Amino acid sequence: MYRSQVLICGGTGCTSSHSLKIIEAMEAEIKAAGLENDVNVVKTGCFGLCALGPIMIVYPEGCFYSMVTVDDVKEIVQEHLLKGRIVKRLLFKETFTESNDVKSLNETDFYKHQKRVALRNCGVINPEVIDEYIAMDGYQALGKVLTEMKPEDVIQTILDSGLRGRGGGGFPTGLKWKLAAGNAADQKYVCCNADEGDPGAFMDRSVLEGDPHVVLEAMAIAGYAIGATQGYIYVRAEYPIAVERLQIAIDQAHEYGLLGKNIFDTGFDFDIELRLGAGAFVCGEETALMTSIEGNRGEPRPRPPYPAVKGLFNKPTILNNVETSANIPQIILNGADWFASMGTEKSKGTKVFALGGKIEHTGLVEVPMGTTLRTVIEDIGGGIPNGKKFKAAQTGGPSGGCIPAEHFDIPIDYDNLISIGSMMGSGGLIVMDEDTCMVDIAKFFLEFTVDESCGKCTPCRVGTKRLLEILDKITKGNGTLEDIDKMEELCYYIKENALCGLGQTAPNPVLSTLKFFRDEYVAHVVDKKCPAGVCKSLTQYVIDDEKCKKCSLCTRVCPVGAIQGTVKNPHHIDQSKCIKCGACADACKFKAIVKK
Repeated sequence: MYRSQVLICGGTGCTSSHSLKIIEAMEAEIKAAGLENDVNVVKTGCFGLCALGPIMIVYPEGCFYSMVTVDDVKEIVQEHLLKGRIVKRLLFKETFTESNDVKSLNETDFYKHQKRVALRNCGVINPEVIDEYIAMDGYQALGKVLTEMKPEDVIQTILDSGLRGRGGGGFPTGLKWKLAAGNAADQKYVCCNADEGDPGAFMDRSVLEGDPHVVLEAMAIAGYAIGATQGYIYVRAEYPIAVERLQIAIDQAHEYGLLGKNIFDTGFDFDIELRLGAGAFVCGEETALMTSIEGNRGEPRPRPPYPAVKGLFNKPTILNNVETSANIPQIILNGADWFASMGTEKSKGTKVFALGGKIEHTGLVEVPMGTTLRTVIEDIGGGIPNGKKFKAAQTGGPSGGCIPAEHFDIPIDYDNLISIGSMMGSGGLIVMDEDTCMVDIAKFFLEFTVDESCGKCTPCRVGTKRLLEILDKITKGNGTLEDIDKMEELCYYIKENALCGLGQTAPNPVLSTLKFFRDEYVAHVVDKKCPAGVCKSLTQYVIDDEKCKKCSLCTRVCPVGAIQGTVKNPHHIDQSKCIKCGACADACKFKAIVKK
């Protein structure tokens, strides 16, 4: 029995900041101090506050140490673990009071508004030890359905819970299972979409890294419900930690008899294999994903027939994403009413968001459906840094749209976001401040879509390319008002005629920015100005003669020699040479160089 537990994040974010070296150093220092029988070091998944990594939490005190380095480890062992003195300089500022008392993480602004269901084990257990998952009620849901429930009872429970797919479309999960169960076949399949390709999204990766067994358990439950015996997890190869921990989990589940033949001595057989994707965004679309698993080029297929009728290898198949799967065992154990009690009338449960962009606390959060955007950004995320104003938030990645400041208090659920031209998507939430150019944002997402288009259908392959050309023309100051109208018309054509969800939603960032920020497009076209000062072709750096001290520091840092002037003499920027790199403005101590 250990008197102290030291939990250290082993997710991608913290490992990139050398958390694995911190674990090694901690184990070595604990051994050197003779505490190996008193202190247990646990490598966990993501805690959520990614911007503060590497993160370490010491229990039973619950001390949340942030931005820990290898050099800090000896002090933590000697002071905290040996002498019981908390190292206050390393504490996350919100975890101790004015009287220097340590308060629970659940009392901090970041955590107190959250409700962790899909993330309940992330940052709590060692994802590479199956016994720790079992200790958190792991595989009890699978045991319950195999020994106490009929397949139709399982499906009805998921239907009654109101769970909708967390991968973007929001299709009712129970209905998907019911359709597949109703189609007789000699073989059926359960697939898990872990291909997560949205820029700025890392929800599924964090679940796979922090709680891989929950996905295996959910897939086995789904297999029992629809009559499938084989599952495939399609995970992108760029997630090496997730892939490694999934394989460890699969091997452990086999060893414990929780995958394979005759699970729980019930006669039910179910196995799972990994399939690595090459990182194609289009393979997040269900039919393209299945085509890729089959060993072919990842391109979508026309629907109908839908996968529940003819999916993987032309057999009935269900596909759920990682976050959807992470909810399944808890729904089985706690009941449909428990899950349905959270959220809104048509959007039940919780939703995980990856907060990124211009926000104080970049990281991972899980909140009940219906939580307002303001609560997520200001209360949980800590607001916009540097006193800047909130301008918009992009949800749904390249398939989504921008939510402007006028909708800052909108409750986040599937229907509310669609009503304003956005969508839930998988859960990426990119925050933008007043210095963001919305035309440039639309161009950024469209560049991504053009690169990721599989090219199978003309509306997407050619249409998105033409859209990008018009946007590029506008950001360079060569656009016309007719171009804006032409672009909007093209958006609707692509939406109505593209083959799959990638093409059908590709115009969304353009349409939503046109809807809420058309004045910025007009400024680019008519005034030949970028109001946010982002588009280089429409901005210029100038020297304010009244503020300029004529020190000539700017001339020394300019990489192209565009600034003319000597010490104590007037300075001038030659706009024909200036490349708008901003080096001069950054170097000027007197803020005499401004962007217009």
